[in-house]
Amino acid sequence: MSDKKVFIATGRRKNAVARVRIIVPGNGKRIINGKELKIYLQREDLILHALKPLEVAKVNGKMDILCRTEGGGITGQAGAIRLGIARALASYDESLKKALKDQGLLTRDPRMVERKKYGQPKARKRYQYSKR
Repeated sequence: MSDKKVFIATGRRKNAVARVRIIVPGNGKRIINGKELKIYLQREDLILHALKPLEVAKVNGKMDILCRTEGGGITGQAGAIRLGIARALASYDESLKKALKDQGLLTRDPRMVERKKYGQPKARKRYQYSKR
């Protein structure tokens, strides 16, 4: 284990938090919360979304990814994993930082769910107005 290096990063999206560890060199193993990535995320679009940083950096299959996620749903968790992988890759190799930044992979998505207001059924939806 002494010849392997570990790079750790945190990603967040909505209410989801992902703690990502990249182990170099590796054989392409991807584990999230103790399950295989394809089993955990299930949807193909979420899998592609989460693995986009590896595709941009052209390091797919050369390293192991271990991840712990919590909070939110699987869409938010996929976004958090994506940011965590991108940040870990940037700490692994500084030359990858520009390519990742150009694709917008190092930017945290600030969009959050708007809170529900009192006197309304949802955040923006209102009850029907009755003039008489």
